[in-house]
Amino acid sequence: MAVKVVATNKSAFHNYNILEKYEAGIVLTGSEVKSLREGNCNLKDSFVRIEGGEAYLYNCYIGPYKPAAKLGHDPTRPRKLLLHKREILKLMGKVQEKGLTIIPTQIYFKNGKAKVEIALAKGKVKYEKREAIKEKDLKREMAKDFKGKLKL
Repeated sequence: MAVKVVATNKSAFHNYNILEKYEAGIVLTGSEVKSLREGNCNLKDSFVRIEGGEAYLYNCYIGPYKPAAKLGHDPTRPRKLLLHKREILKLMGKVQEKGLTIIPTQIYFKNGKAKVEIALAKGKVKYEKREAIKEKDLKREMAKDFKGKLKL
């Protein structure tokens, strides 16, 4: 399985606690696929909404493909996600019941097909973000100290 990651949503891991992850296909036009292959994509501030029994990706920026500028696409248009019906119903139930949200964490190509990894997530409070930053700094310091002792 050849997997080529195009874009990741780093702020998602900082702003949300990730509970579950799903893999979804994405409906794209030809110029969007070519633009993705160039790596011209940004997932910041994007989210997934379920409407009419179908999942859509909003605010995902896929830049225009230069050679197809005249016939190009709208960079931030809503894009349909391809999920099984039972996955959509499960996500819809959890979002309505518990007040969770669905966010994309990365876009990648798997066996030549564009895929989106979406996650069921719960928003972090400000103090939780501070704790995560402290924990990361502490781990970095410990690794730095440990690395220095190995050289002696």
